[in-house]
Amino acid sequence: MAIATQAGAEGRRPYLRVAGLEKRFGSFTALSGIDLTIQEGEFVCFLGPSGCGKTTLLRAIAGLDPQTGGQIIQAGRDISRLPPAQRDYGIVFQSYALFPNLTVAENVGYGLVNRRMKRPAIAARVQELLAMIGLPDSGPKYPAQLSGGQQQRVALARALATSPGLLLLDEPLSALDARVRLRLRGEIKELQRRLGVTTIMVTHDQEEAISVADRIVVMNHGHIEQVDTPDAIYRTPASLFVAGFVGTMNFLTGTKSDPGRVRLGALDFRVAEDALERGAACTICARPEDFIIRNVGRDTPNAFEATIAATEFLGPVVRARLHIPTLPAMPVVADFSLNAVTDLGLASGRAITVALPPDRLRLFPGAPA
Repeated sequence: MAIATQAGAEGRRPYLRVAGLEKRFGSFTALSGIDLTIQEGEFVCFLGPSGCGKTTLLRAIAGLDPQTGGQIIQAGRDISRLPPAQRDYGIVFQSYALFPNLTVAENVGYGLVNRRMKRPAIAARVQELLAMIGLPDSGPKYPAQLSGGQQQRVALARALATSPGLLLLDEPLSALDARVRLRLRGEIKELQRRLGVTTIMVTHDQEEAISVADRIVVMNHGHIEQVDTPDAIYRTPASLFVAGFVGTMNFLTGTKSDPGRVRLGALDFRVAEDALERGAACTICARPEDFIIRNVGRDTPNAFEATIAATEFLGPVVRARLHIPTLPAMPVVADFSLNAVTDLGLASGRAITVALPPDRLRLFPGAPA
């Protein structure tokens, strides 16, 4: 199992701590050995494929699916065995979960009514929240009269109404179309920064996690693979799984030859990392944008010949599928800027020389699953 790094946000205090958390459903283990610390005011995303345990972990923190073993500490208080009503959080679900028979104002103020706040105070708080989410005049409407994005804003306002110390978001944007999702995730991040509320969001969308999170918790098969900033997750993945799950990655399998070198078929690659023994099977990971094509000469490290087999226009870049004669069984894709494509006349069938700088490569033992 990969080592989970937990570089916290500098200057913040620990707010939520999960220690040795286990969750079993009969003979199936959904979560195993989960250790995680979240800082006060931090925005953390649980990211991973379906069935990895991210929603189960969120529900355990909320008390909706209590853990089988382990401890959960929130703001210095052990909440491991407390029912949901005695925990300090607000939650937003994928399905909005608004009451269809209540107005927007009544939905937002629902938790305040349960706390027996006075009616004028509830009305003032509801109006404040509706203005905050950009729906100041929607109080008398019913959920069915709103768009999906507006309903999710109302669900967010309801979760924040009681000023919780922790905000939990369970794939809140997955039911929305792409344009609304893009706009709303920016609004959620801006609102979280303004309020300073500690926030956990579950998502399977890596772009979503990278764009909003202070740190990302990458999960797989009930374990944490890596905890780090979005930049570190992308640039320095801690395992082959993280390398393959986050972003697009090329996997080049070979053998460690000499110190700082890996043999890939007929190619001899230099690598900056050098923790493997000679003769060990290994995998070099390279992002499509790591390939360089300008000013590549004979002395350029890791330069090699290739042919552009096909191209795909992606807007700001053109993605080229490369055929490398010395590595015929390894599919490789490289991203080139539109300027490079135009200046160098890059097109399908064109023979090119490219290079992979040693400091951009990640080296792992073994082969990808």
